[in-house]
Order: sequence, then C-alpha cells, then structure tokens
Amino acid sequence: MNSPRIQAALDNAAAAAARAPHSTPPESSPPERRIRVAIGDPQADITRFLGILDRHGLLTERGWLAPEVQLVSVGDHFDWGKAHERDAVARSALRLVAWLAAHPADQAIILAGNHDLGRVGELADFTDATFAQAQEEADRIYDGDDTDEARERTFLDRFPQVPTVELVARDFSAFREEQRTWITYLLRTRRLRVAYAAGPDLLVLHAGVTREDLGVVGVPQERQADARTVADALNQALDAAVSAWQGGRLVMPALHVPGSADFGEGRGIFYQRPSLRPDEGERTRLTPRRRFDPRRLPAGLTQVVGHTRDKRSRDLLCLPGEIRDGVLRHLVTDGARVAYAHGTPKGTGPGEAVLIFTDGGMREAPLEAYELFDLDTRTAARPR
Repeated sequence: MNSPRIQAALDNAAAAAARAPHSTPPESSPPERRIRVAIGDPQADITRFLGILDRHGLLTERGWLAPEVQLVSVGDHFDWGKAHERDAVARSALRLVAWLAAHPADQAIILAGNHDLGRVGELADFTDATFAQAQEEADRIYDGDDTDEARERTFLDRFPQVPTVELVARDFSAFREEQRTWITYLLRTRRLRVAYAAGPDLLVLHAGVTREDLGVVGVPQERQADARTVADALNQALDAAVSAWQGGRLVMPALHVPGSADFGEGRGIFYQRPSLRPDEGERTRLTPRRRFDPRRLPAGLTQVVGHTRDKRSRDLLCLPGEIRDGVLRHLVTDGARVAYAHGTPKGTGPGEAVLIFTDGGMREAPLEAYELFDLDTRTAARPR
C-alpha cells in the first residue's frame, strides 16, 4: 500500500509529465545536502522507485526529496516489462523523468544511460505510428536466440535505423515520441549529464570509462584520477555533440555511436561492460565498444556505475558465485589482478581502480533488499 508520501510524489510526477518539458534550475542558496546517494538503473515502475526512496526516509510529506537530500540517478529510465505492459511502462518512465527534472538541478542529478540516449539514437527517426508498425512486425519475428535470421534481415531492410529485431521487440520496447521530446529538451538545457563528480576521486556515470576513453576527451593520464576533471571533460564532449546536433541521431564521436543495421549494435561509454572473457579480447580493444578490459580502468579513480547486474557481471568476468539482486557490488583492479564481490570495498590503494555497481535489478529485487550508495560514507546507505 502506498504511503501518503509516495502518493503525493505520484501526483507530483503526473502533474510534471502533463506539462511541456521543463527543468528546475539549481537553487541560488541551496541547503546543505547532508544525505547524498546514488540509485541504480530505475528500470521499474515509478511506484517501486519511490518506495525505495521512501523506505530510506528521503521523501517529504509533500512528495518531493527532502531538502537535505541529493539524489544521483545513474541512467536508464526507460524500457522494462512484458509486451502487455508497454503503455503503462511508457507512462511510468516519463513521469519519473519529469519528477526528477522538477527538482532543482543541484538536488536531483539525472545521468544518461543507453536507454535514455536511444530515444535520440536508434529511435530518432521513428514516430509513434511507424514505431508501432515496426514493433508489431518485430513481435511476430523475435524469438530470443531462435529468431529467424532471414525474417530479421527482411525486417532490417525495412527499418535500417535499428541493429536487430530484438531492439524493437524488447530492448527499447516502451518508446514514445514524447519521451524523445523530453530527452531532447534535457540534453539541450544541459540537465541530462554524462557524469557527476561526487568527490575528488569519486565519479558517477552510467557504464564506466577507461584510460582510452578519457584520452579521447583529452584528459592526460596524470589527471585521470581527478573526478572533477573527468566529469567536466565528458560533459563538455556531450555538450559539443548536442550543439552540433541538428536532429536525427545524436553521436559523440569515438565515445557513443547508436546502433543500426549497417553498424551493428550501439557502442561506446553508455553501452560498455567490463569483460575478461577470452573470446571478447578483440572487442575490448575497439573504441567505441561494448566491452572493456577492467584492467584498463584509470588508477586512483572510483567509478559508481549502473548498467550491469550481478549475473551479467559474473558471466563477463568469468567468475562463479552466488548471484544476488538488490545489493551493491564492487570490482577492484591494480592493472593486473581483478577482484569482484558483493558489497563495497573495505579499502583500496592509490594504484587501484574501483567500480561500484548499483544496478540491483530494481524491478525484481525485494524492496527491502535494494541498496542505495552513500556518496559520503562510500557504503550502502542506511535507511533513516
């Protein structure tokens, strides 16, 4: 049952989404943000998202974040659920984005994920009508690993702006034009960001960056442990791409390229995941890419990321062990050794690079088990 706080927040979200896209600027005299937390991929119903915040004591009776709270959402606000849920999912996701954007920009930090940028990438040329047509056909063809290749090829000949039939049937399944309108607005007003520096060596972003990625944006190796320098360089690269963007597909050269039938699946810093699988060695050396070697992470920098759940992490890192949703996880490397475990690291050395994974499968994890990352203690946030 919804608490009054959650219901008030739902009402606020519905009202915000009913308006034209908008964003609340930073407060001129903000209160002290004594509670700073990052939340993993919100690919779940807005009621569940708000329930997690409420359980942690972060909502006011009026349905907003408490004034002393700063929330960083790590990206991927769209697409989940089954085919019959698509309309509800589309409505829920838009309301969540609108609710976040209605907060001051220095209180609710909205980071971009591959699903968010997909609205101005692979889906940039679709209308509601043409997407519905493509999705109806994709639903008839898509059958997981057993999808008929000949039928998929015919589909891609008709819809070359997407790389696979799966993307339309499953991956970006809850697309609506109004989502693209909001994402475009948030990009143009610089409210949707690539990265956020939460501390001198603490960076929050969707999927993580390597030394090579930072070289692309001109960050020298001796500055790659400086979170502010890294965040500024990545955000400036996005702003430059948006300034040059005249509509259609948004591309960040060498950092983010949407997928298509000719190019294949989307690649870059919003898609990539750490992998030690021998069969993906070549893929980890490409830029932009879908996999990266975690031993190429910048030493001395802790990156707080979403994008990858425990099961996928263990598969790509070739690690056995208990799979759990909801919990924070970490990867630590000194450039040679790679360690991965549940929880947050107890301590790291100056020559080590760290990833903190916050994507706990919000839709499937028990509400009481879903952990937020405290950006000050660098551990799981304690409910107030």
